[in-house]
Amino acid sequence: MKIWIKRVALVLAIAFLALSFVNASWLADSPRGYIKLIAHRGTYQLFSHDGLERDTCTATRIEAPSHDYLENTLAGMGQAVRNGAQMIELDIAPTRDGKLAVFHDWTLDCRTDGKGNVRDATMAELKALDAGYGYSADGGKTFPLRGKGVGLIPELSEVLAAFPDRPLLFNFKSQDPAEADLLFAALRAAGRDPVARGDGFYGGTEQGPIARIRQLLPRAWVFSKESAKACTKAYALQGWLALTPEACRGGTLIIPLNRQWLFAGWPNRLVKRMDAVGARIIIAGPQDGPGGLGLDLPEQIRQIPAGFTGYVWVEDIRAVGPAVRPAFGKRNPREEKELQDALQKRRTARE
Repeated sequence: MKIWIKRVALVLAIAFLALSFVNASWLADSPRGYIKLIAHRGTYQLFSHDGLERDTCTATRIEAPSHDYLENTLAGMGQAVRNGAQMIELDIAPTRDGKLAVFHDWTLDCRTDGKGNVRDATMAELKALDAGYGYSADGGKTFPLRGKGVGLIPELSEVLAAFPDRPLLFNFKSQDPAEADLLFAALRAAGRDPVARGDGFYGGTEQGPIARIRQLLPRAWVFSKESAKACTKAYALQGWLALTPEACRGGTLIIPLNRQWLFAGWPNRLVKRMDAVGARIIIAGPQDGPGGLGLDLPEQIRQIPAGFTGYVWVEDIRAVGPAVRPAFGKRNPREEKELQDALQKRRTARE
């Protein structure tokens, strides 16, 4: 009996050594390229995620503003670029007159002085609204951004004209495939090649606009939360056997900042495996953390391997961008103090 136990132990030890060897990151070539920061919603007002539900109005739970930029606006996107974003994530919604607005929420009631569904308004009606009307950091006692967002809801064509060379990540909020057709038409009208530019498209599920945009742009980066979850889960289970799951072919793998150890061959070997099947990797913020999906503190960058060349999802590009490339951290003393005060409050709230 003892002999069999020893033999089994020996086989397991050899298997462990073999798997450790084939998954060794240091044996794989360092990937070429550079880290790419995705600025979620551009530059925006961060908010508390405590007790957040699907229909919670996030504008009424923002941090005390350290800047006046609003999400999904041209000014906010421009500031994101100035702070080092390589890619800008934005949300699209069709209007009643067949245009595409850049706006996150399904309704206007939370952020603006308008009422009702975004899709029931014309683009001109959206332009007349104050996009900063509903923001409050003290439960509705004061509204520090009210009056500063009049006319700032952009039409997609304005974004495409303002950032012709900047990769964009388009978020479909609905399940209507017609929205993919509208977006495809807008891209063509702007003379934009999303594959050559490096644009991306994503949504909640594989149905609706995601399925349609895959048909229209078969070579583009397209994923859903559903497909990214499938690839990520499958690789976490199969990667240790040196297998690349079929779910990752042409897919997207999302690695939480505090779960990097789960993924075999991280970083170099894993990057090589994903490159071989045309998959992209996004590093997200800590899983089950107090913030949003992405990074929102500059020190979090130090947790990412120095040679990583994929994408990093960022919530606070003003703080994180210059931590990657200090040349993008040009702020006057007042702006720097306001940012550092905001970051310290954020850290303190999480202790």
